[in-house]
This record gives sequence, C-alpha cells and structure tokens, in this order.
Amino acid sequence: MSLYLDNAATTPVRPEVLEAMAPYFTRYFGNPSSHHEVGEAAASALDDARSRVAAVLGVRAGDVIFTSGGTESNNAAIKGLVLGSGRKHLVTTAIEHESVLASADYLTRLHGVAVTHAPVDDTGTLSPDALAASLRDETALVSVGYANNEIGTVQDAAALAAVAHARGVPLHLDAVQAAGWLPLAGLGADAMTVAGHKIGAPKGTGILAVRGRLPFEPLLHGGGQERGRRSGTPDVAGAVAIATALALAETERAEEASRVAAIRDAFIARVLALVPGARVTGHPTHRLPGTASFVFPGTNGETVLLELERRGVVSSSGSACAAGSDEASHVLLAIGLEHDLSRTAVRFTLPHGLSASLDRVADAVAEAVTAVGSRG
Repeated sequence: MSLYLDNAATTPVRPEVLEAMAPYFTRYFGNPSSHHEVGEAAASALDDARSRVAAVLGVRAGDVIFTSGGTESNNAAIKGLVLGSGRKHLVTTAIEHESVLASADYLTRLHGVAVTHAPVDDTGTLSPDALAASLRDETALVSVGYANNEIGTVQDAAALAAVAHARGVPLHLDAVQAAGWLPLAGLGADAMTVAGHKIGAPKGTGILAVRGRLPFEPLLHGGGQERGRRSGTPDVAGAVAIATALALAETERAEEASRVAAIRDAFIARVLALVPGARVTGHPTHRLPGTASFVFPGTNGETVLLELERRGVVSSSGSACAAGSDEASHVLLAIGLEHDLSRTAVRFTLPHGLSASLDRVADAVAEAVTAVGSRG
C-alpha cells in the first residue's frame, strides 16, 4: 500500500469522529429548528458542537457558523463582510487559495470593489509594513491565509491583525491549513475559516467564525438559521463531526506539531543532500510542521509524482484544486519563481500521528527525479 503524503488535500475521517456523528443520522435525526423533543435533541447537539468550536477558536458560541467547507466559508467571509460594510476596497495577497481570489474577483466584477494584492516576499511572507501600505480609508476587509496551502509559509497573524485594526479594518484568516497545527485563539482575527476534511472530519463540513458586531451580508437566504447568517437546515451530524475533530486536534496539537516538524526537517535535509539542485519553497522556519515543498530544476512536477507513485509514495504538486494541471502554480509565480521552475514543484504534506522517519521517501524522491531527468 502506498504511503499517503498529501494530507493538505484531505485526511481520513478519524474513528472517534465517525463514532460521535453516527447517532445523528439515526436516533437523533431531528431538525434542530423543530420545537418538539426530537428536534430539541438535535438542537442540543448543535449547541454543544458550537460551544466546543468556540472554545478552540477563542470566540463566542454565537459567532460560529457551520458551513459546507472551506470554500463556502471563504466566500461567505469575504463577500459577506465586504458587502455588509458598504466599503469598496479589499486587501488580500496573490498567494491565497482559489476560493479567496475568485471571491475577490467576483466583488470587482459585480460590485465594483477595488482589490489590492499586498506584496509578499520570496518566502511567501506578508510583512506588517507591506500590509499597512496597502490599506486605504475605504478598506472593508483584509483576507489572508494563516498558512499557505502550497508552500506552508505561516504568517504572523497577530501582527497583521494589529496593523489592520489600527486602521479600523477587520481581518479574515483562512485557517484551513493551520487548524490542527497552529494555535487558533488569541490572534486578533475578526473572522476565521476552518475545513473539516483537513482535520479528520468528513468532506462537506466547515466553520466560519465571524465576530457578531460586524455587519455581514449572508450568501444564503431563507429560514434564517445560524442567526440569519446561513439559511438552511443545519447538518447536525456534520457539526458534531467537525467539532469533535477540531477539539481532538487541539488537544494533540502542541505535541504533534513538535514531533512531526522534526521528521519533516530530517526529510528536507535528506532530499537536499540526495538531489542536486533541489530547492525548498516557502519560509525556511515559519512553515507548517507537516509541509515540505520543493522544486526540482530540469524536471516536470507531474511526471515526478507519477514516478513517486510507482515507488509507493503519494504526494502532489500543489493545491488539490489544480491537481493534474501542468500549469505553473500561481503561488510560486507570486513569490518570484520563473514559470518553468514553478512547473517542477512537488509538495509533501505529512499526517498527524507520523512517527517513522521518511528516509525511504527521500530515497524514492532521488530515484524519481533522476528517472525524470534522464529522459531529458
């Protein structure tokens, strides 16, 4: 069986999560909006899930909105907060997830919102000074990824929040990749996105936390569920699942991050020693514990992936949203890599619970790169 090292794309559902959510498909199947005992049992589970999420994120329970995943949460945060503000300027960066960039483009095309892509350096880091220079009096929102999904660079979220707040601008953090690896509370974020399938909950589960004082225009209208911010009958089982997964990940986070980071560092060092010309992308130290991303000059990333899979290693060339594409990564282009070099990218994202060294994987990488390079 292949070793799966594409955990930034998705993770398996944890057994504890399956066990926690199962009763809400059968015994406790009620609609939480129904005012009878069957509905009230579901409502109680939903309230409990909301409180558990709030405890991890450091927000009020009423700030938590359950969604269908990271893409919906990012869309809702950006469109909802910008349109709710009445202002016409958004600040983000060019290295964000496609759901952020496409939401910004939508606001420009249909609502005349100006978008500034604050510059990042060659590690993918957004400095507080660069953010400050991008803000205007009419800025409605800053939307930044806490940790990049391709190169793993981690932003100084608290410093960025302080800069935004000094100008009276709220900060939205896309924490989809950060959850389970980095602290989520106490960062000063006004809105935060989490996706369940990155932390051991099912696909189709997500969280958007929005501080209640902020004007917010919902994407979905109807029965007024989720305090009017996301209409539709709530997915109680999904809410229980993501709350359980998030709480488990937070309990394990510090120990897992330290242990996995040590394995990652040894892996990176071995790959660099074995593969001439290999380069690490992203910040050398301020990176997700489980992310090791490389470019291999003179190769093609997608071809290297095929060679790796032949050797029992499953990884990716970047975002799962662009899987199979031979196009250069917009993230790598934005940090200054040339087009051809960007097409050689390979990303390894490690799982929680990893304990063995990755020496065998590093050897497989060297073999795969050599095999691809020998073809000219």
